[in-house]
This record gives sequence, structure tokens and C-alpha cells, in this order.
Amino acid sequence: MQRSFIAKNPSVLIFLACLALFTLMVTVLSEGFGVGMISTSFVKTLGKTLCLCLIAVAMDLIWGFAGILSLGHFAFFGLGGYMIGMWLMYERTRLIVVDSLSQAEIPPTGSEVVDAIGNQIFGVVGSSEFPLIWAFADSLFLQLVLVVLVPGILALVFGWLAFRSRVTGVYLSILTQAMTLALALYLFQNDSGLRGNNGLSGLQNLPGVEASQDVVSLWFLWASALALGLGYLLAAWVVSGKFGSVIRGIRDNEARVRFIGYSVESYKLMIFTLTACIAAIAGALYYPQAGIINPAEIAPIASIYLAVWVAIGGRGRLYGAVIGAAFVSLLSTWFTGGQAPDIPLGFYTIKWVDWWLVLLGMSFVAVTLFAPKGMGGLVDLWTQRRAPNRHGADLGPDDGALREQEARK
Repeated sequence: MQRSFIAKNPSVLIFLACLALFTLMVTVLSEGFGVGMISTSFVKTLGKTLCLCLIAVAMDLIWGFAGILSLGHFAFFGLGGYMIGMWLMYERTRLIVVDSLSQAEIPPTGSEVVDAIGNQIFGVVGSSEFPLIWAFADSLFLQLVLVVLVPGILALVFGWLAFRSRVTGVYLSILTQAMTLALALYLFQNDSGLRGNNGLSGLQNLPGVEASQDVVSLWFLWASALALGLGYLLAAWVVSGKFGSVIRGIRDNEARVRFIGYSVESYKLMIFTLTACIAAIAGALYYPQAGIINPAEIAPIASIYLAVWVAIGGRGRLYGAVIGAAFVSLLSTWFTGGQAPDIPLGFYTIKWVDWWLVLLGMSFVAVTLFAPKGMGGLVDLWTQRRAPNRHGADLGPDDGALREQEARK
């Protein structure tokens, strides 16, 4: 009798249970629920951390399992944020404009309302006309579709061009980084249609929702936890089947997999596009909680940080990616938020705000040299993984295949 997916991957059920318990505890202790032991700002921090864990899972899929070190996945993360941010900013501005113009003696026409909205949004860059890319900004449904569609198409086109040319290794990493840099430089321009360096702001205010930020922060926390749970479940399902075996083979020996007859480029393109879409969904949930997005958020250094999180957590282990992203993100908030006490040495005072990046870099080097399995390796030691006991069953698909007892002799 064939076992179910959950039965073959009990760690998935454990992870989902821990995630549900965590979400429930934060909800009960939050200000929005009434207890007030956890502040609204920290609830938002935890919600953003869950989004970063989701993009870390995507990064682990593409790097830890497929062996493709992408230094451009934060570009897809940022694009997802921009797509949902366009609707949030448009709708919030529309409500403000309609409310102000409704007090006039003569009711405004539809074109006057649109012109007023455009002037409010793009006046900061010296314009009042809506660019073509804002054509669907008034539709929440279409913008949600674009959250996945725009990054997915970009990943599909870029991946097709790169993989069909058989660009691999460090050269592919440089190409993904160049793509991210090019996108960031384009978005910095005022005529990009996304307000240049000013970015999109006020995203934390949900249009038409009268609830306080205490309650809204909980909504986003729940949505982020749900997205992380579903993303983790999808990633675990992908790597547990034939597709997962093939991408692991590509990671370990691409030439051999190609010689067997598999279309290596197609598998790479599928995993690259899939992880880009997952990253975009994470970004669409992250930036409404952050409240603002600008081109600096998708600079190449952000994708490098992402690789560091996965390496510290332990690549090739989905739970390791989550552990690494959560640990480094929360620790970064503590150090850079001024909560870590300075250390006076007499001749010099160590201020962690200035030294955090140095500490992060040293941690990355130390993990690479002395603990290549990362923090996820500690979980392996705790569970004491052993070879499966098949009780004398065949080790291969054919009758008479080498049995476990014979293999141990």
C-alpha cells in the first residue's frame, strides 16, 4: 500500500503544526486581540519575517535543490510588492480625492477624478498622467493576477535566454545579479512610471477598511502564515517526487542527467519560474506591512543577503531556510533597531548598528567553513537520521534487487 505524501514527509506536518501554534500564540498575545503583551509594531515585524521565510524557501528550492545560485530573486520579490502597491496607492488616493471633490458645488466628472488622482500620485515627480503600466491599477483582481504574472514572465524570458545558452555556475549568478541591478536602476528613474526614488508609500492603509492597525497587522500575519504554510507544502511536494530527484541530479551532475535523456534546460526553467512566482507572492504580502517600497529594496545586495540566510540556515533543507531567514531577520531587527546595548571598551565603543553587517559576514564565513549544513544540521543531529529500515524489502524497482541485509554485509 502506497503511503501518503504526509506519511512519507512527517517533517512537513511538524512544521505546519509549529507554524499554526506560533500564529495562534502571537494572535492571542497581540494588542489587536486585547492582551497587549506583543506590540502592533512587533506583530508587523513577525509578519514580515514570515514573508522573508517564504522567499527563503523559494531560494532554497532554486539553490539548495537545483544548484542554481540566483542573486536576483529579490527582484521578483520587489515586483510583487510593486504590483499590489499600485492598487493600494491608487485606491487610497481615489477615496481621498472623491471625498474632497464631493464637497464641491458641481459634482466632478470621471476624467476630473482621474486627473486629480494622477496629480496626487505623480505630482512628486512632476507629472499628472497615468503611465501605461497603471492601466489595471483600479482593479484589485487584475493587480493580484499581475503579482504572479509579471515576475513569472520576467523569470520565464530571462531563464529561457540564459538556460538555452547553457550559462551555468558563477556566470549565471552574475547574470541574475546584473538583471536585478538593471531593474533597480530603471526603477530609480522618475519616468519609470513608479515614482522613481520616492517609490510607493502609505501601503499599510487598506482602502475602505475602518479597522485599526492593531487588527490589520493580525490580518496580514495570518495571510503571511497561510502563504508560508502553503508555500512550504508546495516546495516539499515538488522535491519529494520525480521532479525533485531530477533537479537534485542536475545539481550534482548536470552532464549525466542530460546524457540520460532529461531536458535539463526545461527543468531549470520550470524551477526558476516557480520560485520567482513564490518570491513575488512573498513580496506582495511583505510591503503592505512595511508600508513603503522603493527601488533600493531590490538592490543586488538584498539578494546576496537572501543567499546568506539560506546558507546559515542550511541549504538543501526547507526547514533550514526558514530557520535561517527567521533567525537572521529577527537578529538584524534587534541589532539595527538600537535594542542591542553598546559595548564600551574605553578606547572604542562597539555600536552594533555599525557592526551588524560585519558580524553577519563573519557568520556566513564561519558557517561555510565549519558548519556547511548550517543551523538545519543541528536538527539533523537532534533527530539522529539513519538509513531507512526496509525490513528486507527490495532496494530497487525490480524483483530480486539488492536487499538491505545484503547491502549491509
